[in-house]
Amino acid sequence: MENYWTAKDQDLLTYIQPSFCLQKMKERTSPEATSSIAAEMSNSEHNQEFQLVEQMEETGERKAGDGKGPESNPSGGKESPSVTSESTPFPNSYANQHAMRKFFVTRPGAFDQAIEDLKIHVVKNSGETAQSFWLLSEIDHWNNERERVVVITDTNLLVCKYDFIMLSCLQVQRIPLSYIDRICRGQFTFPERSLDKREGEGLRIYWDNLKEPSALSRWNPWATDIPYATFTEHPVKNSSDRFSAICQMSEFTAQLVRAVQIAQSKNPAPGKTSGVVVLNQPLLIDTYMGFMSFIGNRNKLGYSLARGSVGF
Repeated sequence: MENYWTAKDQDLLTYIQPSFCLQKMKERTSPEATSSIAAEMSNSEHNQEFQLVEQMEETGERKAGDGKGPESNPSGGKESPSVTSESTPFPNSYANQHAMRKFFVTRPGAFDQAIEDLKIHVVKNSGETAQSFWLLSEIDHWNNERERVVVITDTNLLVCKYDFIMLSCLQVQRIPLSYIDRICRGQFTFPERSLDKREGEGLRIYWDNLKEPSALSRWNPWATDIPYATFTEHPVKNSSDRFSAICQMSEFTAQLVRAVQIAQSKNPAPGKTSGVVVLNQPLLIDTYMGFMSFIGNRNKLGYSLARGSVGF
């Protein structure tokens, strides 16, 4: 490159240097003033150097604290890639608990009160001994789902319609254990051209194989002479450990089979062979349209459920 500095510029740089300024001031001032001015300039230079050292030390400590200094960078001065975090979606347990609290059976003491009421009913009316209590959903021959408390006693199977809002027993269906001859468990199925659907697994209890429901009974949604009962798990099964135990279908089936065997050995039914057959097979629900069951099951009309406030 060419040298663009002129002689005039060189004289100017020489003029503004501190030593030159000090020399000129010595020439124009007294010795006392000269010494004070020299001390102030020396202190100013010292302060500037001290501030510069402090700034360098703070910068080094900041880099060391962040782990980004030259010593902790193994990539030879290259910048490390940025780290990104992704949030993992989890099920909203609060929303599930809020939905479960809509069922009155989950209110504190509701199911305990049902047990006490049914114990009094069983002892007072027939002198039986209740062995276990279960919370299940009954499915009728029109695929309508209803909340039921099922009681296994020493002689009978009680299917109870219990109002968990008013805490009262409304209806009891009594099935003698010695008459139960077949228990089937499997997936729900429907006719080929049926528009009705139901997912999941159920349990069907038969107590009279010789009796077939009539055509009038099959087409009557309120028929009570159907010789079997179909159950599935209650919707609140997974709300707590207690409801998980009293809504479990496998344990209910095992206790029911034992109770039937004991009852048949003590008091066999006339004209029936002792023993109960347990099968794994699909459970047919002979419905085609399913309009009533669709509305009822979708709105949980068969359950004691909080349905919100209604004002006029």
